[in-house]
Amino acid sequence: MKTWTISNQKGGVGKTTTVVTLAGLLSVQGKKVLCIDMDSQGSLTSYFRLDPDSIEKSIYNLFKDSSDNAVLEPLNYIQKTSFEGLDILPASTALATLDRQASQFKGLGLVLSQVLSKLEKTYDVVLIDSPPMLGVLMINALAACDHLIVPVQTEFLAIKGLDRMIKTLNMIQKSRQKVLNYLIVPTMYDKRTRASISSLNTLNNKYAANLWHSYIPVDTQLRDASGIGVPAPIMSPRSRAVVAYGELLKTLQKDKTRLALVSGKGCL
Repeated sequence: MKTWTISNQKGGVGKTTTVVTLAGLLSVQGKKVLCIDMDSQGSLTSYFRLDPDSIEKSIYNLFKDSSDNAVLEPLNYIQKTSFEGLDILPASTALATLDRQASQFKGLGLVLSQVLSKLEKTYDVVLIDSPPMLGVLMINALAACDHLIVPVQTEFLAIKGLDRMIKTLNMIQKSRQKVLNYLIVPTMYDKRTRASISSLNTLNNKYAANLWHSYIPVDTQLRDASGIGVPAPIMSPRSRAVVAYGELLKTLQKDKTRLALVSGKGCL
């Protein structure tokens, strides 16, 4: 089982879209896929037409039950979606209170890693939608993953947010027992605008060692797919963005791909 976390400390850069689109592509390939929503805003949960305000079994309940020393059966918290081979561990808005409650709970930092160890034979790929703020949830998402995907919108403020994310990665790396592999993925690229062109050049200059060789273009088909709650690869398999995400998936699936956190210019 492969576990990929999609994370950035800036919102609105395409995290949830990346999770859903990669999940859709994998399900079309016949893979068993689990999406995990760890953002209290519940965008991923809402995408699949579940309500984060009223859901009874969620990742929040899983964290809470783990603190009560309950014997956890992860499948009890997971829900099937309408799409073959694609399941979700949904979010509840109560996740927003988890950091404030952390002092009452024990051992929250590795809850997700422990949960996923019980699902090794159930899924081929797990995709984690991480919250945009550093806390218990992001730490769990980063600790549990094999590869980290960092979507970055090709605009000035998003790149400034990336600098902050890189500092967080550096900090998390010190507490991990293995190298944290990561890949920066430019998103919402519009070749007609100077801002996108300039931002992509900046990414190439600063983060070349960990930057994906291509980009995800602006594509209204992604928004349309979200509007009807269907992964874009299922609704519009030939759209520009889906084709680009398909290339990204090929990169992630290559056995010899080395997306390592290393010391040197342009990376950590």
